[in-house]
Amino acid sequence: MNESIPEIEEETLLNGLRAGELNAFQTIYQHYWYPLFLVAFRKLKNKEVAEELVQDIFVKLWERRATVRIIHLRYYLFSAIRYAVIDHIRTQITQEQYNTYYRAFLVQEDATTEETILGNELLAILEDGLETLPEKSKEIFRLNYLDNWSVARIATHLHLSEKAVEYHLTKAVKFLRMHCKEHFIILLLYYIFYCE
Repeated sequence: MNESIPEIEEETLLNGLRAGELNAFQTIYQHYWYPLFLVAFRKLKNKEVAEELVQDIFVKLWERRATVRIIHLRYYLFSAIRYAVIDHIRTQITQEQYNTYYRAFLVQEDATTEETILGNELLAILEDGLETLPEKSKEIFRLNYLDNWSVARIATHLHLSEKAVEYHLTKAVKFLRMHCKEHFIILLLYYIFYCE
């Protein structure tokens, strides 16, 4: 059962949940348990772990029912399972695997962003980092990595030496690596859910 609960019914269920009504909680559980399990299982390929993650989400939902802020139930639950999967993977991956995900992001010059919330967040992280760069470095980075201009073309266009262009690129990439490393959870989410 994948369909969302109708908005009116969802609001009733959420109000019931906040009030501690077990029937409301059970309805939410029955409707969403299996779709959440499928999301976790497809990513982890481990039935037991997937079941544990889903169970944990519902246990926390019940424990925090009076204080948790939920606007859209489906979005809340599916976001919760995705983050639970990521947290589990983070405890399992080695530093080498971390570096692989990390390098893959910055080396792809012609990567296209999926039209998803995570894709938009990924772009927002990049944009945020770019805005803090010096103007010249920002312009050169955009031309090279986002517009696919060669170093030679950028040098001619901006009346700079190729060495100067390479200096700005190195400086920009080094800074953006540090900036994006701080937001690694978003990058990891993006690669696990959209770049299989």
